[in-house]
Amino acid sequence: MAGGMGGRGAPLHARIARAVPTPALACPARHCWVTAPADGGDPRPGLLLEWRKDVHGQWEGRVVYAAELRAGRWSSVEEWVSADLLKDG
Repeated sequence: MAGGMGGRGAPLHARIARAVPTPALACPARHCWVTAPADGGDPRPGLLLEWRKDVHGQWEGRVVYAAELRAGRWSSVEEWVSADLLKDG
């Protein structure tokens, strides 16, 4: 389930990388689901900001999402997440 596509096609990172820049696609940010948030909760909606390959050549996405880091208190989290923990939004 690399890139969260579940076999339906190209991984999320590959589809973004192939996108032809146009005025409508000028912003690289995309909606995604973070399947393993930092607080261990259910999958969260997130904003995918960019892609990179880690030292092992595996894709990671830089995402921002909300997590309950303290009981009853939500915070924004920005982190690099393995592509297999991200699903298409």
